[in-house]
Amino acid sequence: MIQHSVKRPSHGGNLVWAASLADCSPSVILDFSASINPLGPPPSAIATIQARLGDLKAYPDPQYRELRSALSEFHQIPPAYILPGNGAAELLTWTCRDLAALDVTLLVTPAFSDYQRALKAFNAKVLEYPLEPLVSGQWELGQTLASHAHEDFLAHKTAGLLLNNPHNPTGTLFDTGVVSSLLTDERLVVVDEAFMDFLPAERQQSVIALVLEHPNLVVLRSLTKFYSLPGLRLGYAIAHPDRLQRWQEWRDPWSVNALAAAAGTVIVKDTMFQQQTWQWLAAAKPLLFQGLSALPGLQPSPGAANFLLVKSARSVVQLQTELLTRHRILIRDCLSFPELGDRYFRVAIRTEAENQRLLDGLSQILSNGEQG
Repeated sequence: MIQHSVKRPSHGGNLVWAASLADCSPSVILDFSASINPLGPPPSAIATIQARLGDLKAYPDPQYRELRSALSEFHQIPPAYILPGNGAAELLTWTCRDLAALDVTLLVTPAFSDYQRALKAFNAKVLEYPLEPLVSGQWELGQTLASHAHEDFLAHKTAGLLLNNPHNPTGTLFDTGVVSSLLTDERLVVVDEAFMDFLPAERQQSVIALVLEHPNLVVLRSLTKFYSLPGLRLGYAIAHPDRLQRWQEWRDPWSVNALAAAAGTVIVKDTMFQQQTWQWLAAAKPLLFQGLSALPGLQPSPGAANFLLVKSARSVVQLQTELLTRHRILIRDCLSFPELGDRYFRVAIRTEAENQRLLDGLSQILSNGEQG
Protein backbone atom coordinates (compact mmCIF):
# COMPACT_ATOMS: atom_id res chain seq x y z
CA MET A 1 0.00 0.00 0.00
CA ILE A 2 1.17 3.49 -0.78
CA GLN A 3 2.49 5.39 2.23
CA HIS A 4 1.18 8.89 2.87
CA SER A 5 1.73 11.51 5.52
CA VAL A 6 -1.85 12.71 5.99
CA LYS A 7 -3.78 10.82 8.69
CA ARG A 8 -6.66 8.63 7.50
CA PRO A 9 -9.87 10.66 8.04
CA SER A 10 -12.82 9.58 10.16
CA HIS A 11 -15.23 11.55 7.92
CA GLY A 12 -15.97 11.50 4.23
CA GLY A 13 -15.02 14.33 1.91
CA ASN A 14 -11.35 14.67 2.88
CA LEU A 15 -9.95 15.35 -0.57
CA VAL A 16 -6.55 16.48 0.76
CA TRP A 17 -6.02 13.02 2.26
CA ALA A 18 -7.27 11.33 -0.92
CA ALA A 19 -5.00 13.44 -3.12
CA SER A 20 -1.99 12.58 -0.96
CA LEU A 21 -2.75 8.91 -1.50
CA ALA A 22 -3.36 9.26 -5.23
CA ASP A 23 -0.49 11.73 -5.76
CA CYS A 24 -2.69 14.22 -7.60
CA SER A 25 -4.52 17.50 -7.09
CA PRO A 26 -7.63 17.38 -4.87
CA SER A 27 -9.58 19.03 -7.68
CA VAL A 28 -9.40 15.93 -9.90
CA ILE A 29 -10.79 13.51 -7.30
CA LEU A 30 -14.33 12.30 -7.95
CA ASP A 31 -15.75 12.19 -4.43
CA PHE A 32 -18.25 9.48 -3.50
CA SER A 33 -17.26 9.58 0.17
CA ALA A 34 -19.33 12.63 1.20
CA SER A 35 -23.09 12.28 0.75
CA ILE A 36 -23.71 15.69 -0.79
CA ASN A 37 -26.29 16.57 -3.44
CA PRO A 38 -24.38 16.71 -6.78
CA LEU A 39 -26.90 19.16 -8.28
CA GLY A 40 -26.11 22.08 -6.01
CA PRO A 41 -25.46 24.61 -4.72
CA PRO A 42 -28.84 25.88 -5.95
CA PRO A 43 -28.75 29.08 -8.03
CA SER A 44 -30.96 30.75 -5.41
CA ALA A 45 -28.21 30.30 -2.80
CA ILE A 46 -25.46 31.64 -5.07
CA ALA A 47 -27.55 34.67 -6.08
CA THR A 48 -28.37 35.45 -2.45
CA ILE A 49 -24.76 35.18 -1.32
CA GLN A 50 -23.65 37.52 -4.10
CA ALA A 51 -26.43 40.01 -3.29
CA ARG A 52 -25.66 39.95 0.42
CA LEU A 53 -21.89 40.38 0.33
CA GLY A 54 -22.41 43.79 1.88
CA ASP A 55 -23.58 42.04 5.05
CA LEU A 56 -19.97 41.07 5.74
CA LYS A 57 -19.26 44.51 7.20
CA ALA A 58 -21.65 43.96 10.13
CA TYR A 59 -22.19 41.25 12.74
CA PRO A 60 -25.06 38.84 12.04
CA ASP A 61 -28.31 39.16 13.97
CA PRO A 62 -27.54 36.97 17.04
CA GLN A 63 -31.19 35.87 17.12
CA TYR A 64 -31.18 34.92 13.41
CA ARG A 65 -34.78 36.10 13.16
CA GLU A 66 -34.96 36.06 9.34
CA LEU A 67 -33.65 32.51 9.09
CA ARG A 68 -35.75 31.22 11.96
CA SER A 69 -38.85 32.77 10.40
CA ALA A 70 -38.17 30.97 7.10
CA LEU A 71 -37.61 27.66 8.88
CA SER A 72 -40.72 28.26 10.98
CA GLU A 73 -42.81 28.63 7.83
CA PHE A 74 -41.11 25.62 6.22
CA HIS A 75 -41.87 23.27 9.15
CA GLN A 76 -45.01 24.99 10.48
CA ILE A 77 -43.52 25.28 13.95
CA PRO A 78 -42.99 28.45 16.07
CA PRO A 79 -39.62 30.24 15.63
CA ALA A 80 -38.89 29.89 19.35
CA TYR A 81 -38.52 26.13 18.80
CA ILE A 82 -35.73 26.60 16.22
CA LEU A 83 -32.02 27.27 16.78
CA PRO A 84 -29.68 27.66 13.76
CA GLY A 85 -26.13 26.38 14.20
CA ASN A 86 -22.71 26.15 12.62
CA GLY A 87 -23.70 22.93 10.89
CA ALA A 88 -25.62 20.18 12.66
CA ALA A 89 -22.27 19.22 14.22
CA GLU A 90 -22.26 22.25 16.51
CA LEU A 91 -25.77 21.50 17.72
CA LEU A 92 -24.84 17.85 18.25
CA THR A 93 -22.19 19.04 20.71
CA TRP A 94 -24.76 20.84 22.87
CA THR A 95 -27.14 17.91 22.53
CA CYS A 96 -24.49 15.58 23.91
CA ARG A 97 -23.80 17.95 26.79
CA ASP A 98 -27.44 17.49 27.78
CA LEU A 99 -27.25 13.72 27.23
CA ALA A 100 -24.10 13.44 29.34
CA ALA A 101 -25.94 14.92 32.31
CA LEU A 102 -28.21 11.84 32.33
CA ASP A 103 -27.45 8.46 33.87
CA VAL A 104 -27.05 6.73 30.51
CA THR A 105 -27.36 7.36 26.75
CA LEU A 106 -28.62 4.62 24.43
CA LEU A 107 -26.80 4.80 21.09
CA VAL A 108 -27.92 2.96 17.94
CA THR A 109 -24.83 1.49 16.23
CA PRO A 110 -23.02 1.56 13.89
CA ALA A 111 -23.04 5.27 14.62
CA PHE A 112 -21.67 8.41 13.01
CA SER A 113 -18.26 8.98 14.62
CA ASP A 114 -19.16 12.51 15.73
CA TYR A 115 -21.68 11.02 18.15
CA GLN A 116 -18.94 9.24 20.07
CA ARG A 117 -16.74 12.34 19.89
CA ALA A 118 -19.36 14.61 21.39
CA LEU A 119 -20.49 12.10 24.02
CA LYS A 120 -16.93 11.40 25.12
CA ALA A 121 -16.21 15.13 25.36
CA PHE A 122 -18.70 15.33 28.23
CA ASN A 123 -17.96 11.88 29.73
CA ALA A 124 -21.36 10.43 28.90
CA LYS A 125 -22.14 6.83 29.86
CA VAL A 126 -23.18 4.97 26.70
CA LEU A 127 -25.07 1.73 26.05
CA GLU A 128 -24.94 0.53 22.44
CA TYR A 129 -27.88 -0.95 20.52
CA PRO A 130 -26.70 -2.59 17.28
CA LEU A 131 -28.54 -2.82 14.00
CA GLU A 132 -28.39 -6.33 12.55
CA PRO A 133 -27.66 -7.13 8.88
CA LEU A 134 -30.11 -9.44 7.14
CA VAL A 135 -29.36 -11.88 4.32
CA SER A 136 -31.15 -9.52 1.93
CA GLY A 137 -28.66 -6.77 2.71
CA GLN A 138 -31.22 -4.75 4.66
CA TRP A 139 -30.67 -3.80 8.28
CA GLU A 140 -33.08 -3.87 11.18
CA LEU A 141 -33.05 -3.11 14.86
CA GLY A 142 -35.08 -6.20 15.63
CA GLN A 143 -36.58 -6.32 19.09
CA THR A 144 -33.58 -4.70 20.73
CA LEU A 145 -34.70 -1.09 20.68
CA ALA A 146 -38.39 -1.91 20.82
CA SER A 147 -38.18 -3.92 24.04
CA HIS A 148 -34.80 -3.78 25.78
CA ALA A 149 -34.52 -0.02 25.37
CA HIS A 150 -37.67 0.39 27.42
CA GLU A 151 -36.16 -1.83 30.10
CA ASP A 152 -32.93 0.16 30.17
CA PHE A 153 -34.86 3.42 30.27
CA LEU A 154 -36.79 2.20 33.28
CA ALA A 155 -33.64 0.90 34.97
CA HIS A 156 -32.21 4.41 35.24
CA LYS A 157 -33.66 7.50 36.82
CA THR A 158 -32.64 9.58 33.80
CA ALA A 159 -31.75 8.29 30.34
CA GLY A 160 -31.44 9.41 26.74
CA LEU A 161 -31.51 7.97 23.24
CA LEU A 162 -29.49 9.14 20.22
CA LEU A 163 -30.18 7.86 16.72
CA ASN A 164 -30.29 9.18 13.18
CA ASN A 165 -33.08 8.68 10.69
CA PRO A 166 -32.45 7.73 7.93
CA HIS A 167 -29.63 5.90 9.63
CA ASN A 168 -26.03 6.57 8.67
CA PRO A 169 -24.28 4.48 7.33
CA THR A 170 -26.92 1.79 6.62
CA GLY A 171 -29.63 4.04 5.16
CA THR A 172 -32.32 2.34 7.27
CA LEU A 173 -35.48 4.41 7.64
CA PHE A 174 -37.23 4.07 11.00
CA ASP A 175 -40.98 4.56 11.26
CA THR A 176 -42.03 7.48 13.44
CA GLY A 177 -43.69 4.96 15.75
CA VAL A 178 -40.28 3.60 16.78
CA VAL A 179 -39.35 7.00 18.18
CA SER A 180 -42.73 8.09 19.52
CA SER A 181 -43.02 4.90 21.57
CA LEU A 182 -39.90 5.93 23.51
CA LEU A 183 -41.06 9.45 24.36
CA THR A 184 -41.76 8.75 28.01
CA ASP A 185 -41.34 11.21 30.87
CA GLU A 186 -37.79 12.14 31.88
CA ARG A 187 -36.24 10.47 28.82
CA LEU A 188 -34.37 12.69 26.35
CA VAL A 189 -34.79 11.45 22.78
CA VAL A 190 -32.53 12.95 20.09
CA VAL A 191 -33.16 12.24 16.40
CA ASP A 192 -30.61 13.37 13.82
CA GLU A 193 -32.56 13.87 10.58
CA ALA A 194 -29.63 15.13 8.50
CA PHE A 195 -30.68 13.04 5.48
CA MET A 196 -34.47 13.14 5.88
CA ASP A 197 -35.02 15.87 3.29
CA PHE A 198 -33.71 13.59 0.52
CA LEU A 199 -37.03 11.77 0.80
CA PRO A 200 -40.12 13.37 -0.78
CA ALA A 201 -42.56 14.73 1.80
CA GLU A 202 -44.94 11.79 1.47
CA ARG A 203 -42.17 9.30 2.34
CA GLN A 204 -40.53 11.18 5.20
CA GLN A 205 -40.69 9.81 8.74
CA SER A 206 -39.80 13.02 10.54
CA VAL A 207 -40.74 13.52 14.19
CA ILE A 208 -40.61 17.32 14.03
CA ALA A 209 -44.38 17.52 14.51
CA LEU A 210 -44.02 15.77 17.89
CA VAL A 211 -41.69 18.40 19.37
CA LEU A 212 -44.55 20.70 20.45
CA GLU A 213 -46.03 17.88 22.52
CA HIS A 214 -42.77 16.51 23.92
CA PRO A 215 -40.22 18.85 25.56
CA ASN A 216 -37.90 15.84 25.87
CA LEU A 217 -37.56 15.49 22.07
CA VAL A 218 -34.74 17.10 20.06
CA VAL A 219 -34.52 16.99 16.26
CA LEU A 220 -31.30 17.93 14.43
CA ARG A 221 -31.33 18.98 10.78
CA SER A 222 -28.65 19.84 8.20
CA LEU A 223 -29.01 22.34 5.36
CA THR A 224 -25.66 21.57 3.78
CA LYS A 225 -26.14 18.03 2.42
CA PHE A 226 -29.39 18.42 0.51
CA TYR A 227 -28.48 21.91 -0.73
CA SER A 228 -24.80 21.07 -1.39
CA LEU A 229 -23.39 23.79 0.87
CA PRO A 230 -21.05 21.96 3.29
CA GLY A 231 -18.53 24.78 3.15
CA LEU A 232 -21.06 27.23 4.61
CA ARG A 233 -21.70 25.09 7.74
CA LEU A 234 -25.40 25.46 8.40
CA GLY A 235 -27.86 23.34 10.38
CA TYR A 236 -30.55 23.79 12.98
CA ALA A 237 -32.14 22.15 16.00
CA ILE A 238 -35.84 21.91 16.77
CA ALA A 239 -36.59 21.54 20.46
CA HIS A 240 -38.33 23.18 23.40
CA PRO A 241 -37.42 26.90 23.71
CA ASP A 242 -36.07 26.46 27.26
CA ARG A 243 -33.52 23.93 26.04
CA LEU A 244 -32.50 26.06 23.07
CA GLN A 245 -32.09 29.12 25.25
CA ARG A 246 -29.70 27.17 27.48
CA TRP A 247 -27.66 26.13 24.44
CA GLN A 248 -27.61 29.74 23.24
CA GLU A 249 -26.05 30.77 26.55
CA TRP A 250 -23.40 28.05 26.26
CA ARG A 251 -22.18 28.84 22.76
CA ASP A 252 -20.43 31.69 20.98
CA PRO A 253 -22.65 34.73 20.21
CA TRP A 254 -22.52 34.41 16.40
CA SER A 255 -22.31 30.73 15.50
CA VAL A 256 -23.75 31.20 12.01
CA ASN A 257 -22.13 33.64 9.59
CA ALA A 258 -24.20 36.25 7.76
CA LEU A 259 -23.94 34.67 4.31
CA ALA A 260 -24.92 31.21 5.57
CA ALA A 261 -27.95 32.69 7.35
CA ALA A 262 -28.98 34.58 4.22
CA ALA A 263 -28.62 31.51 2.00
CA GLY A 264 -30.55 29.35 4.44
CA THR A 265 -33.44 31.78 4.35
CA VAL A 266 -33.97 31.32 0.61
CA ILE A 267 -33.08 27.68 -0.02
CA VAL A 268 -35.85 26.25 2.15
CA LYS A 269 -38.28 28.12 -0.14
CA ASP A 270 -36.66 26.80 -3.33
CA THR A 271 -39.32 24.25 -4.27
CA MET A 272 -37.94 23.91 -7.81
CA PHE A 273 -34.56 22.74 -6.53
CA GLN A 274 -36.24 20.37 -4.08
CA GLN A 275 -38.27 18.75 -6.87
CA GLN A 276 -35.20 18.50 -9.11
CA THR A 277 -33.31 16.73 -6.33
CA TRP A 278 -36.04 14.19 -5.68
CA GLN A 279 -36.38 13.48 -9.40
CA TRP A 280 -32.61 13.04 -9.81
CA LEU A 281 -32.35 10.67 -6.85
CA ALA A 282 -35.34 8.59 -7.89
CA ALA A 283 -33.70 7.98 -11.29
CA ALA A 284 -30.03 7.66 -10.34
CA LYS A 285 -30.20 5.55 -7.19
CA PRO A 286 -31.83 2.38 -8.62
CA LEU A 287 -29.32 2.31 -11.48
CA LEU A 288 -26.36 2.55 -9.12
CA PHE A 289 -27.84 -0.07 -6.80
CA GLN A 290 -28.36 -2.47 -9.71
CA GLY A 291 -24.88 -1.80 -11.05
CA LEU A 292 -23.23 -2.47 -7.70
CA SER A 293 -25.32 -5.62 -7.18
CA ALA A 294 -24.07 -6.99 -10.51
CA LEU A 295 -20.40 -6.67 -9.56
CA PRO A 296 -18.61 -9.71 -8.08
CA GLY A 297 -18.18 -9.67 -4.32
CA LEU A 298 -20.38 -6.61 -3.65
CA GLN A 299 -23.73 -6.50 -1.83
CA PRO A 300 -25.34 -3.05 -1.48
CA SER A 301 -27.97 -2.38 1.20
CA PRO A 302 -31.25 -0.89 -0.12
CA GLY A 303 -31.36 2.13 2.18
CA ALA A 304 -33.62 5.19 2.03
CA ALA A 305 -31.02 7.98 1.86
CA ASN A 306 -28.79 9.47 -0.85
CA PHE A 307 -26.02 6.93 -0.24
CA LEU A 308 -25.55 3.17 -0.32
CA LEU A 309 -23.73 0.96 2.17
CA VAL A 310 -21.95 -1.87 0.36
CA LYS A 311 -20.59 -5.12 1.79
CA SER A 312 -17.38 -6.21 0.10
CA ALA A 313 -15.81 -9.67 -0.15
CA ARG A 314 -12.36 -8.11 -0.32
CA SER A 315 -10.46 -5.52 1.72
CA VAL A 316 -12.08 -2.10 1.35
CA VAL A 317 -8.82 -0.32 2.20
CA GLN A 318 -7.20 -2.10 -0.75
CA LEU A 319 -10.19 -1.37 -2.97
CA GLN A 320 -10.24 2.28 -1.92
CA THR A 321 -6.54 2.65 -2.63
CA GLU A 322 -6.81 1.10 -6.10
CA LEU A 323 -9.79 3.29 -7.00
CA LEU A 324 -7.84 6.38 -5.98
CA THR A 325 -4.53 5.55 -7.61
CA ARG A 326 -5.98 4.11 -10.83
CA HIS A 327 -9.19 6.06 -11.32
CA ARG A 328 -9.02 9.14 -9.02
CA ILE A 329 -12.27 8.03 -7.32
CA LEU A 330 -12.81 8.24 -3.54
CA ILE A 331 -15.21 5.94 -1.69
CA ARG A 332 -15.94 6.12 2.04
CA ASP A 333 -14.31 3.31 4.00
CA CYS A 334 -16.10 2.26 7.18
CA LEU A 335 -13.11 1.86 9.49
CA SER A 336 -14.55 4.57 11.75
CA PHE A 337 -17.53 2.27 12.34
CA PRO A 338 -16.00 -0.53 14.47
CA GLU A 339 -18.96 -2.83 13.79
CA LEU A 340 -18.29 -2.70 10.03
CA GLY A 341 -14.52 -2.49 9.64
CA ASP A 342 -12.70 -3.36 6.42
CA ARG A 343 -15.52 -5.23 4.66
CA TYR A 344 -17.95 -2.36 4.12
CA PHE A 345 -17.82 0.92 2.21
CA ARG A 346 -20.32 3.71 1.59
CA VAL A 347 -20.89 5.60 -1.65
CA ALA A 348 -22.93 8.73 -2.28
CA ILE A 349 -25.39 8.80 -5.15
CA ARG A 350 -24.05 11.19 -7.77
CA THR A 351 -25.05 11.96 -11.37
CA GLU A 352 -25.70 9.01 -13.64
CA ALA A 353 -22.51 9.68 -15.62
CA GLU A 354 -20.43 9.86 -12.44
CA ASN A 355 -22.08 6.76 -11.04
CA GLN A 356 -21.21 4.90 -14.22
CA ARG A 357 -17.59 6.01 -13.88
CA LEU A 358 -17.56 4.47 -10.39
CA LEU A 359 -19.09 1.23 -11.67
CA ASP A 360 -16.56 1.03 -14.50
CA GLY A 361 -13.66 1.57 -12.10
CA LEU A 362 -14.93 -1.02 -9.65
CA SER A 363 -15.58 -3.48 -12.46
CA GLN A 364 -12.01 -3.22 -13.73
CA ILE A 365 -10.54 -3.71 -10.27
CA LEU A 366 -12.85 -6.53 -9.13
CA SER A 367 -12.64 -8.47 -12.38
CA ASN A 368 -8.82 -8.47 -12.21
CA GLY A 369 -8.27 -8.70 -8.46
CA GLU A 370 -8.40 -11.65 -6.13
CA GLN A 371 -11.27 -12.05 -3.69
CA GLY A 372 -10.75 -12.24 0.06
